[in-house]
Amino acid sequence: MTVTRTLILLRHAKSDYPAGVADHDRPLAARGVREAGLAGDWLRAKAPAVDAVLCSTATRTRETLKQTRIDAPVEFVDRIYDATPATVIDEINAVQTRFGFDVHTLLVIGHEPVMSSLVLALAAQNGGNTDAAEQISAKYPTSAIAVLRTGDPWDQLTLGSATLVTFHVPR
Repeated sequence: MTVTRTLILLRHAKSDYPAGVADHDRPLAARGVREAGLAGDWLRAKAPAVDAVLCSTATRTRETLKQTRIDAPVEFVDRIYDATPATVIDEINAVQTRFGFDVHTLLVIGHEPVMSSLVLALAAQNGGNTDAAEQISAKYPTSAIAVLRTGDPWDQLTLGSATLVTFHVPR
């Protein structure tokens, strides 16, 4: 029996740019706080319940997670900050070992340009929602959410092994 897994890729909400603050430490802007809350509302209403979260260590991703009010075990992963798609896939491949239970729905909170590249690379060759893929190719705005599905275990997720289901920009 094949278990379908859901991968949700959330770009952090709109960040602020305070003077003298390093990129990694930038907080959310007021708009980002509001939109991260809207992202969480959408996830609870439209997506499968999140079993686990991988989140970049950047302040804006941590604050995005907090504002979504998603209640699931979290691992903060420094490698997701300033990552490549291959790096994020490596972290996803380790999910079962990292969390120690069967994760059916995984939320990853990260940054551009990796989020759009990762979605398009994972969903390449599998068709899926072509309108969503076109939107992602044009722009993956802050707080945007891509939902993908795969029949593969997390440790076997590779490029081209998922299907893009939907793309949502909470505003």
